[in-house]
Amino acid sequence: SSQVTSVLTPMSQVNTSTVAVKQIYHPPAVTSVQRYRTTAPVLIPCEAPKDKVPHDLRQRYVNMFTEEFLKTTTNVNDAFEKALAEERTVYNRSVNKLKYQSVAVNALKRLKNQSAVAAKGGNLWKTQTFLNKMSDDMALYDSLKDYILTEERLIESNYPVQHPEKPGCAILFADNKKGNTDSLKRICCRCGATFSVSQTGKHIRKEECNYHYGKGVKNKVPGGVETRYSCCEGVMGAPGCQVFKLHVHDSLSLDGFVSTLPRHPGPDTGCPGVYSLDCEMCYTIHGLELSRVTLVNSGLQVVYDTFVRPDNEVIDYNTRFSGISEEDVKGNHTSLREVQETLLSFISADTILIGHSLETDLCALKLLHGTVVDTSVVFPHRLGLPHKLTLNNLTAEYLRRIIQESVCGHDTAEDAAACMELMLWKVKEDGKLKK
Repeated sequence: SSQVTSVLTPMSQVNTSTVAVKQIYHPPAVTSVQRYRTTAPVLIPCEAPKDKVPHDLRQRYVNMFTEEFLKTTTNVNDAFEKALAEERTVYNRSVNKLKYQSVAVNALKRLKNQSAVAAKGGNLWKTQTFLNKMSDDMALYDSLKDYILTEERLIESNYPVQHPEKPGCAILFADNKKGNTDSLKRICCRCGATFSVSQTGKHIRKEECNYHYGKGVKNKVPGGVETRYSCCEGVMGAPGCQVFKLHVHDSLSLDGFVSTLPRHPGPDTGCPGVYSLDCEMCYTIHGLELSRVTLVNSGLQVVYDTFVRPDNEVIDYNTRFSGISEEDVKGNHTSLREVQETLLSFISADTILIGHSLETDLCALKLLHGTVVDTSVVFPHRLGLPHKLTLNNLTAEYLRRIIQESVCGHDTAEDAAACMELMLWKVKEDGKLKK
């Protein structure tokens, strides 16, 4: 048998330092990292005697891809499999050797950028970060164009847009804070009480908040309709069933925003990307702030997931709904600015972001982005705005699946994947009608 070159770069050429990938729920025990396979790795077979790309060239890029994945993956087997998948994607997108080299160079550059961000940000990337796009991603991207919100709909749905006079600031066209003109007064978003704060945003007095976390549900009764809270079955107007030490407000800061940018012109005109996004927020002295962000690709794989350290003092992590506790965020040093830097490294102005009522998520991320598919708009409430169906309702009706059942709160990865699945279903169903 003819001798073949190993796919893995010799260890003398590989940077042996590893980046420990963040495991949010189950941190692995510290063990020595396996750097060699116990069995010979499967090599790329020659496709044909007169293949469109020489086998040696493909092997060379597999080696380089492997070296980059080793920087963000603790297991050599995982790095090898990712490198093979990356090279296969490059090969499938190329019609000849020249195109292959162009696509491969761009892919390598992207991987190097991700490695640099991971090294700088400190364990920002999960093991599954940036797995390869499905071969039909471009077709999905083209199909989703029909659902992208128009500029008018973005404004109507209260998405943040660039402030015309203040760089780095956003404006919201819907005024949801009417009636409160005192800069040192806040309205509790739970019980409706007005409370005073200092110049720094801290409470002047410690007042307990009595509230209902459930919504009012109307039920038909003999003689009419009555409304009861979903949390405790109490009648509307009954004293709160929950008590918290302080009032909270849901204001959103509109400064510190960054904008996604157009893609750099170049030979690679592939898919700009399709990701589903979900965020969780906590209550701080200045209102709502980002505490977790998760992005999922069209293959329902998590490509980015991190807890985020709020800039201001936290009042309540809202664990019942966010699923986030003080322990999750306490030891985390990832700032909002670092999250923005990471997102801008792979999201351009043309990237399609999918989410449910994504305007709040973009405000929390302080991200100005106009290429949005909103499942609350694609699947509208029969009564129209401001009524919206919940994501739980949509997944139950269209995907025949129940989400958000955990008593520990929402799972951002589950919610993001649900939004992606809803749009995959929608594209498929609407495609049937066009045939």
